[in-house]
Amino acid sequence: MRVRWYERVQVSDAVVGAAVRPVEQVADVLKVVADPSRLRILTLLAAEQLCVCHLQDALGVGQTLVSHHLRTLRDAGLVETEPCGRFIYYRLRPSGLDTARDALGSLAAAGHTPAPKRPC
Repeated sequence: MRVRWYERVQVSDAVVGAAVRPVEQVADVLKVVADPSRLRILTLLAAEQLCVCHLQDALGVGQTLVSHHLRTLRDAGLVETEPCGRFIYYRLRPSGLDTARDALGSLAAAGHTPAPKRPC
């Protein structure tokens, strides 16, 4: 029976759980942002608050598809809404992408430094 390296390390469940949660959060955000239309919407919302009709014109797609993408972004915590008369304006949520930014920044920084080799 082969023993894997992570089976030899004694780590409490609390530490493992804390390490896994941010990774899962980052993965969930990256899945949402990986769609080109959603990334384009986020890029547009970074410049100004927009309603669905503005996003329809900018993306050249139908209202139902724009609404679907906005719902996905809102459920992921990346955008917020603000009612304004008959319209609902969308804007980036200030802390929506912070977890992903921090995780990707750490990975990018680690890529610039030599990593030690684990002995076999």
